[in-house]
Amino acid sequence: MSIEVGSKLQGKVTGITNFGAFVELPDGSTGLVHISEVADNYVKDIHDHLNVGDQVEVKVLNVENDGKIGLSIRKAKDQPQHSSHNHHGNQRPQRHNKGNDHRSKESFEQKMARFLKESEDRLSSLKRHTESRRGGRGARRG
Repeated sequence: MSIEVGSKLQGKVTGITNFGAFVELPDGSTGLVHISEVADNYVKDIHDHLNVGDQVEVKVLNVENDGKIGLSIRKAKDQPQHSSHNHHGNQRPQRHNKGNDHRSKESFEQKMARFLKESEDRLSSLKRHTESRRGGRGARRG
């Protein structure tokens, strides 16, 4: 049985590392599921999602000339039709600003001025907070 890119297969987790999991495929070959391909959300510890011996469904992402096989668990799951086009990092879901329509009509200079004012306000608030924790500027002990 040859491994083809795009095919979905059942496999068994044979090893876990800090960067992913090795999965044995039906034909006896082994592929790697990178930690970023384990789940749709951020995976800090792969052991929260997989254990050695688990049976998993994987999708073949690539097969290198040297025999390395790239696999994905999250892409093997059936995606809902309405969100399948939003999984390309460069496309964002559209937001609907019902109350903030005035922002879209602002010029670049107005947006920049508002950003600078908000940024300066946050910085001064942060400085006040950290200085009060340290005892202020004039509180030197000698």
